[in-house]
Amino acid sequence: MAKDCKNDAPGMAGCRSRNQKGPLREKRGDTFVGTIEKKYELDFGVRSDMHLDTLLKLKKVDSLNDLLHKR
Repeated sequence: MAKDCKNDAPGMAGCRSRNQKGPLREKRGDTFVGTIEKKYELDFGVRSDMHLDTLLKLKKVDSLNDLLHKR
């Protein structure tokens, strides 16, 4: 059953769950870059089987949000 949800902020793609204290939870580091590229319709110029945490280190950013806004 699909969950009816609204974006938490303007420009935010899709629904993101929150941790117990309220802030958005971080995207898992073992998420494949290809999954993120498909969701946000981007191309980071790396292999799609690279993990997000590896890409973040490579690009010298702390989070997916920082990576998306650095572009």
